[in-house]
Amino acid sequence: MGTNDQKRSLPHGLRLVALAGAAALTLTATLATPLDPAPRQARAADDGKKVLTVAVAQSVDSLSPFLAVRLLSTSIHRLMYEYLTNYDPKDNHAIPGLATKWEPSPDKLTWTYTIRSNSAWSDGQQATAQDAAWTFNKMMTDSGAATANGSYVGNFRRVTAPSPTKLVIELKKPQATMAALDVPIVPKHVWEKVSDFSEFNNDKNFPVVGNGPFVLSGYKADSYVRLKANKTFWRGSPKFDELVFRYYKDQDAAVSALRKGEVSFVAGSPSLTPAQAESLKGADDIQVNDAPGRRFYALATNPGAKAKNGKKFGDGHPSLLDQRVRNALFRAVDREAIIDKVFRGHAVEGEGYLPPRFQDYFWKPSADQKLAYDPAEAAQLLDRAGYKKNGDGKRVGKDGKPITYRVLCHATDPNDKAVGKYLQEWWGELGIGVQLNCLDNVTDPWLAGKYDLAFDGWSVNPDPDFVLSIHTCGALPATPEETGATDNFICDKKYDELYARQLAEYDPAKRADIVKQMESRLYDLGYMNVMAYPNAVEAFRTDQIKSITTMPAKAGNIYGQDGYWSWWSAVPADSGGTSDNASSTGVVVGVVAGVVVLAGLGAFAAMRRRATAEERE
Repeated sequence: MGTNDQKRSLPHGLRLVALAGAAALTLTATLATPLDPAPRQARAADDGKKVLTVAVAQSVDSLSPFLAVRLLSTSIHRLMYEYLTNYDPKDNHAIPGLATKWEPSPDKLTWTYTIRSNSAWSDGQQATAQDAAWTFNKMMTDSGAATANGSYVGNFRRVTAPSPTKLVIELKKPQATMAALDVPIVPKHVWEKVSDFSEFNNDKNFPVVGNGPFVLSGYKADSYVRLKANKTFWRGSPKFDELVFRYYKDQDAAVSALRKGEVSFVAGSPSLTPAQAESLKGADDIQVNDAPGRRFYALATNPGAKAKNGKKFGDGHPSLLDQRVRNALFRAVDREAIIDKVFRGHAVEGEGYLPPRFQDYFWKPSADQKLAYDPAEAAQLLDRAGYKKNGDGKRVGKDGKPITYRVLCHATDPNDKAVGKYLQEWWGELGIGVQLNCLDNVTDPWLAGKYDLAFDGWSVNPDPDFVLSIHTCGALPATPEETGATDNFICDKKYDELYARQLAEYDPAKRADIVKQMESRLYDLGYMNVMAYPNAVEAFRTDQIKSITTMPAKAGNIYGQDGYWSWWSAVPADSGGTSDNASSTGVVVGVVAGVVVLAGLGAFAAMRRRATAEERE
């Protein structure tokens, strides 16, 4: 559903440049609205507030952490709510969040978390273990509350809070993600009033009660999200008083706004195009960050949409149920050309499901297994599958009609359109037509199974469990009318068996080996074809942002991190120092600059999932 990112991206040409010197400027943002779409020049705020404005090309799907899956939405939730654990911004290992420590029983079926006593909700009430227990129990008992992150609690037997600072989670079987539960903890006294979690979007009453570094203070759909600094945040208050995410449907307009100083930062959709990045290099007071990302960019094939109750729906082309056809299509995709001509070197050629940034889990096919670019072999596969050309040179289906595949495309993503034109050329040579359906909203036809192929991609967390879970049979919708956690309706018994094994495996090396077997299985099935791992290409104004944390510290991204480090650590250009908080990283982009160890680790330091859940996009 190309919504995300927790849903996509990743690397090539690792290139981070140090920040230039910054002129003093305190910002304010006049928000764009449908009636007043032109953003105004950022200027010194009359009230002295320091505002950091981020231009984004993705809209919010939901401000409810129980429903949201898009990268922007899940990134905002990381700013609003604490999770039990967090990721160290330097190297991604698990560190304390709402929990100060966590430890398993000898059989690893009971996990005890010590909840910090110095985290308060923005309405003044104390954040406690009862809030965490209520959050997890609601997800365990209400399918609507399990929409976005239900895979994390599927193996939970019981969750209790014996005291305000003690949380106990009992498992049905071992679960390797217990230091990687990427679930926002919400305040029980606010959310227990919600009647329908499948419908409540958390977007009507402001400010929204939270305990993260920022408090959600305003929102207008497809226009802006405004957050104010949480002055009582336990790690210390952010340096900017306000953080604004401003939506731009036109990515070139967002880049223009950066040039004019109307926004402080631009991330693209999810990255800047090579042409946009090149145009900004050398511009006064603008720094381009080009680093390995955490996403993959893929083509997803409709495997025949179906629900858990066995009912089929949608109208995917029946020829795509044949693995030979899927393999033929992907043998006719020139990945090298996509890297060179579309991404212009700002990406790495796609191979396995997980990007090379996550070396422990990165997998690539063997020479014999690889679906290398080979149009002649692709044509032979189609012939052997019974889809031969007619007298007009068109491949015909079993019904005798020429085959034309509908490919869902994001209207705001120039990469989709560019790659789509190449598909029309490459598959056209096979005798197959391609109809690009570039839409502002690809979610509706995707969920309805009304597509043949679609551009897809997710942001991947250090712990890959979430992006693996979305291809299990358990992620399918309960009925055709409901929404599941599935990415594109894949349901394979062997893959599910491997997924269960990796989830129960605590040994990191053994678990990584099982994950690689899962990637191999996905690759062979042919429903997911990873074409590229794009770089995170983004830009910001150095006369507005003095320093900001990348993640990881060496050659990392700023937007869509596995945590809140970038926006929490960002220092205004007119600030006299990097930070008043001992816990601040204060890292300048491209410089490995004194990341402070935030707290002691628990006995078991695993990794975690999609920050942004994943993210997706």
